[in-house]
Amino acid sequence: MKKNGKIKFAVGYQEPENGEDFLSIVEDYRGHISEIYFAWPGKASGRPALGKGREAECSIEELEYNISEIRKMGVKLDLLFNAACYGGKAASKELEKEVVTTAKRVIDVAGGLEIITTSSIAIAWIFKKHFPKVEVRASVNMKIGSPESMSYVSELFDSFHLQRDVQRNISHAMETKKWCKENGKKLCILANSGCLYYCPGQLFHDNLVAHDSEVSGKEGIDGFVPHVCWNLFKDPEKRSAILKATWIRPEDMKNYEGIADVAKLATRIHSNPRMVIDAYVNGRHDGNLLDLFEPTFSMALAPEIVSNSKFPDDWFRKTSTCGHKCHKCEYCDELYPKLLERL
Repeated sequence: MKKNGKIKFAVGYQEPENGEDFLSIVEDYRGHISEIYFAWPGKASGRPALGKGREAECSIEELEYNISEIRKMGVKLDLLFNAACYGGKAASKELEKEVVTTAKRVIDVAGGLEIITTSSIAIAWIFKKHFPKVEVRASVNMKIGSPESMSYVSELFDSFHLQRDVQRNISHAMETKKWCKENGKKLCILANSGCLYYCPGQLFHDNLVAHDSEVSGKEGIDGFVPHVCWNLFKDPEKRSAILKATWIRPEDMKNYEGIADVAKLATRIHSNPRMVIDAYVNGRHDGNLLDLFEPTFSMALAPEIVSNSKFPDDWFRKTSTCGHKCHKCEYCDELYPKLLERL
């Protein structure tokens, strides 16, 4: 199958637990990877921190070497400040000093910094003040879903992640791209999020992650699972919600050529980042579609899988024009059992 030729991908940095060298992955797909995004170890972000204490220092040393080598490959660096909460320092000089110090360290060790992605208008303002040449990008966690919303903060941001809940609406995505082009902004999408459509627990979960260092030191509530999705999928009758989510299949990425300047692949905590990147670069995946997502729900459905090869030819046409009126439609409910295979 022909590889995706126009859309470039942003890939999340990690130190793969399977022992594979992350630099080798970037090198193998460097023609398709335009950016590597990463958070600084020990700092709050949209995912749990890479490390703490001595572990964080080891992670920092490895990260510094890797981002330097990645930038030598011609791949841009995107530093994340995308936590949902910065607590009492959210609009403080303390935060400004912390952000500026971190950015300067990245610039010193890597020789430059092209992009920062943030969920904070304060941090966006800080970068416009101290690093005017660095592209400031609005995080997907900001839930910016329309040109009107983008216009409110257009002086703070150079590029926007489209709210994932609306990105399947292809006509809306095209209209948003038109506004971005007319106003000199870039548009980004998140291709492989496993999160539920308009998940009512996302704000709670993102806030929980932002306070990971505090939460991990507290005794949890007995029996409480803080994830709407995992609780929902305990009931087999509700698992068709997986199809109603926000992800885009690798085979359908071609429909976003000319719309998305960059497609972000969630790989920072994925167990097999090479598999995800390869699928989206090649526009094809054979096997369990859930294996590509972050979070993945493969274990929740096991021993059943959602076979990517069983999707009907009209899948994208139907789901990109339906308006996501799931309460009035049974398409995904009826399709879901037809996609299942038992291993």
